[in-house]
Amino acid sequence: MAIVRPLDPVALRADFAIFEREFRGRQLAYLDSAATSLKPRVVAEAMSGYLNNYSANVHRGIYEIGEEATAAYEAARATIAAFLGARDAHEIVMVRNATEAINLVAYSWGRKNIKQADTIVTTEMEHHSNLVPWQMLAQEKDADLEFVPFDDEGRLLQDSYEVLLRTHPKLVAFTAVSNGIGTINPTAEMVRMAHEAGALVLVDAAQAAPHEPVNVQELDCDFLVFSGHKTLGPPGSGALWARRSILDEMPPFMGGGEMIREVKLRHSTFNEVPYRFEAGTPDVSAAIGLGAALDYLSNIGLEHVRAHEKDLVDYALAVLPERVPTIRIHGPHTSADRAGIITFNLADAHPHDVATLLDREAVAVRAGHHCTMPLHQRLGEEASARASFYIYTDRDDIDRLAEALNKVERLFGPRN
Repeated sequence: MAIVRPLDPVALRADFAIFEREFRGRQLAYLDSAATSLKPRVVAEAMSGYLNNYSANVHRGIYEIGEEATAAYEAARATIAAFLGARDAHEIVMVRNATEAINLVAYSWGRKNIKQADTIVTTEMEHHSNLVPWQMLAQEKDADLEFVPFDDEGRLLQDSYEVLLRTHPKLVAFTAVSNGIGTINPTAEMVRMAHEAGALVLVDAAQAAPHEPVNVQELDCDFLVFSGHKTLGPPGSGALWARRSILDEMPPFMGGGEMIREVKLRHSTFNEVPYRFEAGTPDVSAAIGLGAALDYLSNIGLEHVRAHEKDLVDYALAVLPERVPTIRIHGPHTSADRAGIITFNLADAHPHDVATLLDREAVAVRAGHHCTMPLHQRLGEEASARASFYIYTDRDDIDRLAEALNKVERLFGPRN
């Protein structure tokens, strides 16, 4: 495995088999890591090791490979806990993704604790996964759902947040980093303010955990979620972290095997935390793959990842407007409060056309609303194109993006 400090994206590409492929005679410039990251070989190897050598169910068999599978699965849980700075691995609930984690909180904690006329506060920049579950809960409970707006540079309006906190919400749920425009929110400060108002806080770290150090003790939040597939891990993996005292008071999310302690025909008692929230056979290979991914990422160092992406953002914010005259970039204007995401529109080309033409140049970007339709309504756009960076991205990828966008401009620009 290539270990490079400071981070060297070209050297790290040797760890990713996909960069051995050619796309139209060129190496892929993959600029869609905010949707899903590429996967290093160590992740596939860890998963195939389980599938080939000890593919037994967990927490059930007392034979050798069953115990091996259980040990590997629980080792992945411990790795996730260490990655997030959790005090206790039993505060980690294994889920398929951040979406499932948020729904778990909404169904379990929310349906027990949110009452009529209670307030839930979230923001206008949320991914649908951190919006729709709260809409459903608010409608069911006849609760109020309020939103923190953002300014023209994509920063949350803290004055408006302070006003909303005066309603004494039961829950504040917001993203640490916007997947739509890359804004890095002042998470720890917002958590502190919410606690002073008496609210619990859920932090959506799906775009933060892969790119910068995330420590639940330092953030002092109550719930935190992230997805494995954005963090070099496989699809179908992710985690919910929550304070043990809160988890102990939450009812189960789903019923079935593993989440029970004793079952009678007419009643059951439930397992301890976190197993009461993990009904049925889990995706063991995905959990093991996520553990391998987080080990790989931790070995590189999240501080190096963040520094590398800041350099790329600075370069992109300087180069793209200079070389692509009609580009309109959304979000913060500096790398200090912007993650490795450049969301943009061209004056005369629809984002879907942009992405299609860039694909012909072996440049992969996302086009659409990025599961943030309210954010795009605030921007005044139906859709946008989004280039997102990670550890295998370098300045040459941004140069290729600029060159390809310039071709799109010439194709769609005004005719003389």
